[in-house]
Amino acid sequence: MDRSAEIADFLRTRRARISPDAAGVPADGRARRVPGLRRDEVARLAGISIEYYTRLEQGRGGNPSPEIIDAVAGALRLDPTEHEHLTNLLTKPGGAARRASASGPQRVRPGLYMLLQTLDHVPAFVLGRRTDILASNALGRAVLTDFEALPPSGRNLARFLLLDPESRSCSDEWERYASETVAMLRLDASRHPNDKQLADLIGELTVRCPEFSGWWHDHKVLQRTHGLKTYRNALVGDLEFHYEALTLPGDPDQTLCVYNVEPGSPTAERVQLLRNWTAPNPARTSARTEV
Repeated sequence: MDRSAEIADFLRTRRARISPDAAGVPADGRARRVPGLRRDEVARLAGISIEYYTRLEQGRGGNPSPEIIDAVAGALRLDPTEHEHLTNLLTKPGGAARRASASGPQRVRPGLYMLLQTLDHVPAFVLGRRTDILASNALGRAVLTDFEALPPSGRNLARFLLLDPESRSCSDEWERYASETVAMLRLDASRHPNDKQLADLIGELTVRCPEFSGWWHDHKVLQRTHGLKTYRNALVGDLEFHYEALTLPGDPDQTLCVYNVEPGSPTAERVQLLRNWTAPNPARTSARTEV
């Protein structure tokens, strides 16, 4: 990843989305040649010199202090995830940037496998770096796809959503889910700039998914937390879930995703049917994998 280009593109796209009126910048009579805020306006809002902000946006700002990063994030009205992303980009590897590199396979601890088995009444799975599916329960495989039937390299949420034709017919909101997953990958890329497997995945998606490049160049970042998901299942029909994504203590690169069901709802009845469908095969419990 070209870090200077990433910094420049991210800062340019973030200031382009903010109108002077929204930022409280008074009109100065000058014609505007760019959408959103100009560099000098961001610098003024952040309380730093235009010369320094320009170097910062060009990736030549050295190793800025947390106070400088906070000031720029405030001027650009970044949300907490965007703020983290900017910090990752502006902090040189080896400094305070969190998880500057990723190496070795990710392992799911035994207690987490037991937790997945306990959550047998709702779909659940563990998401790792680069959206790798590290483990899943039977309902998780029934609702999404049987990741454990795939080779280890194929057990990846982004690869499934963007490259598997089956995924596009699983929900009317495929485009939103796919673009949000790309935003998750971009956040991962700033957390792990030296992750070769992530770089290879991005290259593959660029070549094979027509929509990927447009989403990638939007520079949106996303940390999944909670929300609503809808799916269309070939066996039982439409399903609606209230999902929670929980970062796991002891490994911030692993996320437990649980698709909760409203009691007494049509989805609850349909999930029970899926549960009955998957229950007779006890051998389908999550196999321990390394990716």
